[in-house]
Order: sequence, then C-alpha cells, then structure tokens
Amino acid sequence: MKNLVLLLTVFFLASHSMALEQPKHRVLETIGKIELRDYEPSILAEVEVEGERSAAVNQAFRILAGYIFGGNQGQNKIAMTAPVTQAPEPSSRAGEKIAMTAPVTQETVSATGSAGNPRWRVAFMMPSKFTLETLPKANDERIKFRVSEPVKRAAIVFDGFSTESNLSTHREQLEAFVTKRGIKTRGEYSMAFYNDPFTLPWNRRNEWWVAIE
Repeated sequence: MKNLVLLLTVFFLASHSMALEQPKHRVLETIGKIELRDYEPSILAEVEVEGERSAAVNQAFRILAGYIFGGNQGQNKIAMTAPVTQAPEPSSRAGEKIAMTAPVTQETVSATGSAGNPRWRVAFMMPSKFTLETLPKANDERIKFRVSEPVKRAAIVFDGFSTESNLSTHREQLEAFVTKRGIKTRGEYSMAFYNDPFTLPWNRRNEWWVAIE
C-alpha cells in the first residue's frame, strides 16, 4: 500500500504543472452536481481484477502504472491521463513513457471471481495522440486495449474521500435522478477518480458515470 501511495503521488505531482488530458466530451445539461454529457471515442487500457473494491483498484493501478511507466515492448513511458475509472470486471524500439491522463475508472464486471468475490474492470484512458496501431504493446498480457464507443452519460460530481459511504450516497443520488427523469440507462455504473492520495477532501473530484439512451 505504501508503494502504491508513493506511485500515485509521483504520477500526479509529476503532472501538476500541466493539466492532465481528460476524455473529450461536451456538457449537454447541468442540474446541480449532475451533468448530462456527450463523450467522443477514446482508447482505453483495461485490466480485470477480483476482490474488495479498494484493494482491487490498487492492484489494477499497479498493473496499469507499470505499463505507462515503460512496461511495454517499446519500453515507452506514456503520459498519465485522468480519471482512472473502476467498474464492477515484439517491438525493437528502445522505450517511451506514456503521458498521464485522468480519471481512473472502475466498474463491476458481471461475472464473479473464483471464491465468489466481485470482479472489477479498471481503466486508464490513453493519450489522444495514439491509435491502437501506434500504442506500444503491453508486456503484461492482463492489460487489454479497446476503443470506447461514442456515448452519452449521466454523471454526478462530488468531493471527499472515496469511502464506501461517500460512494454509495452519490450513486444513490444519481440513480434517483435518472429514475425521476425517466432516463433509460445501459450497462454498469462506473466510478471515476481524478486525484492523488494527498489531495484534501474538499478539493477532490470523484464521479459516478452511467451510459444513457
């Protein structure tokens, strides 16, 4: 855990002087803390892990961080982006870091793991300068790449630490909003995290996303 905190801190402090690249989208409507957004396609690097939510995202983050810090067949360092998302599921070049982006996302995967543990899909968005053809191949076969489809999402933005109670409260608010509006959703709800571990609670940016019709 200590190594992960250090790694996260290095990531975000290294990128502090410049804004992290984020998924391209436009805001269609804002209602308090909730936004309806229209997202463009982006390339995602994803890994599926199982276990308790926070432990799962930590494990997945280490795997994905290894890739963007040079754990690829070109040894390329890739810029970080934001957010990281979480949802319930050979080259001869000399090497490059891949730029930071945000957020990290996390969502649940439908299937459960070997001991009935939940499975999670954690994703980093790849910088927009890359295509699937130009991205360096990951050394870790657990990392998969895909192009996300254009999608409309309902999102709720909130601060505070990503505790289970804080996450649950705001997911319920987003669920209540789409139900009241009669908005049809599809797929799983995803969590999106934008900050390093040392950002103060009132300065943090967390989000819940859900795709809408």
